[in-house]
Amino acid sequence: MHCSLQNRVLLAALLCVLLLTGCSSPAEKKQPASSSSASVEKQSERADGDNTTNIQKPEYGGRIILGSIGDITNLIPMLSSDAVSHQVASDIYVSPLKYDKDLNIIPYAAESFEVLDEGKKIRITMRKDVKWEDGTPLTAEDVEFTYKLYIDPNTPTAYAQDYLLVKKFTLIDKYTFEATYEKPLARILLSWMMDILPKHLLEGKDITKSPLAQKPVGAGPFKFKQWDRGQKIVLEASDTYFLGRPYLDEMVYRVIPDITTMFLELKAGHLDMMNLTPQQFLYQTDSTYFKNNFMKYRYLSFGYSFLGFNFRNKLFHDTRVRQAISYAIDKEGLVKGVLFGQGKATIGPYKPGTWVYNTEIEDYGYNPRKALELLNRSGWKKNKNGVLEKDGIVFKFTILTNQGNEERIKTATIIQSQLKDIGIQVTIRTVEWAAFIKEFLNKGRFDALILGWNILQDPDISTVWHSSRAVEGGLNFIKYINPELDKWLEMGRNTLDMDVRKEAYDHVQEILHMDQPYCFLFVPYALPIVHKRFKGIEPALSGITHNLDRWWVPKSQRRYEVAN
Repeated sequence: MHCSLQNRVLLAALLCVLLLTGCSSPAEKKQPASSSSASVEKQSERADGDNTTNIQKPEYGGRIILGSIGDITNLIPMLSSDAVSHQVASDIYVSPLKYDKDLNIIPYAAESFEVLDEGKKIRITMRKDVKWEDGTPLTAEDVEFTYKLYIDPNTPTAYAQDYLLVKKFTLIDKYTFEATYEKPLARILLSWMMDILPKHLLEGKDITKSPLAQKPVGAGPFKFKQWDRGQKIVLEASDTYFLGRPYLDEMVYRVIPDITTMFLELKAGHLDMMNLTPQQFLYQTDSTYFKNNFMKYRYLSFGYSFLGFNFRNKLFHDTRVRQAISYAIDKEGLVKGVLFGQGKATIGPYKPGTWVYNTEIEDYGYNPRKALELLNRSGWKKNKNGVLEKDGIVFKFTILTNQGNEERIKTATIIQSQLKDIGIQVTIRTVEWAAFIKEFLNKGRFDALILGWNILQDPDISTVWHSSRAVEGGLNFIKYINPELDKWLEMGRNTLDMDVRKEAYDHVQEILHMDQPYCFLFVPYALPIVHKRFKGIEPALSGITHNLDRWWVPKSQRRYEVAN
């Protein structure tokens, strides 16, 4: 299922307990994510004091070390589907548009933009002072080249959908382009928040074999320096960044697959920032040491956790079975038992409290008796051992999730126990993140899984739910196909009328609620922690890392210096 320096999302790689699959698109990653510190809630809480600069003058130098639960796989954004790769790539590349700290879409590598013809055309003029790190100017020709890569059938990307809707792409001049659509596209601005790739380095080459996948060349605030597989990724400040060199010399992502080990590294002073588990946030950091040395933040995050069913498995073909499983799961109990109250139960793919969230939907609630009634009606009866059986087949399946994510594993364990109470046998399997994506998720080798998705600023979720995405490499990896859902998704994405969009997405949520292709579980709080020596942190609607290139460390407080 949560994003860059310009509106950085601390994704799974960076914030360690993250609830995201990391399958958001390269454009969508520039949104607050479920496991990030991002939030639009004005009632967000900051713990342990305030981290202000006291009008100190920022200084250049030092580094920040961040915990990452997984390693990168590919640094060409359109080819990767994991959060770690997207996060690191977003530090390196730039996009025409971005979100500002208040979640308004503004020019980034662009100078200006206009939406024309009632949402069927966009004109973007690029800045003339943006350069690739090798000194080559970045122009609209690079944007055109990136767009053509997305729509090239030989490009194995899950993110082509928005770009395939472009009826005509026109280069007006070296720095200006237009994209024209057959119908109005509600996501028209979001589409052009994609990371731009260098035409002069990739043109005429097989993108799937490019060395840039491992040693990228960008135009962003940081540039690639080092990748020690399974250990760390090192980025260094770019002197050619058009908005000015970052104050910090380096960013280091340390790969630590186990959240407990990561916390011990934080406590030992070997990490500067991570995302805490609720238990760590509430109890393990409630000490003089942490209060004196760290800042903690708490926000309702932009993401949800879910139990998803593989529709290639006949066990889940009957809607009553999926509804029964939802009745058998105590979501409020999960929030208390897994999140220690640091989250909210949810009914769908949108954030509670936002305009798109359908408040008319009543959740199934915890009702094991109702679950058994539905299962009995669908032909499942308990045998002498108390296990559900139908036509000689025992109702059993495996929940798959990724190693190192204690919240997901604990969620799976509680669900396993609750389903056992109604006669369903569940086993749990955890897999290392890279293998999870490559060998299981992408190949459909699972019965059910516990993961999470970003909740995007724009409510169009076609990339995950439209039937056209139920293909190999598509993000509809559970292979859920529903023409009625497709109709409402298309209505919502092809209009700028907010009333029509609200109606469309209310219907989308009603269909998903009735069909339960996912059992939507909860929206957690993001609980990031940052060492107090970092100055310049400005919490905003987009989170705390929207201005990470402006974070700095006084020379007297630095733990690390970087040799030139």
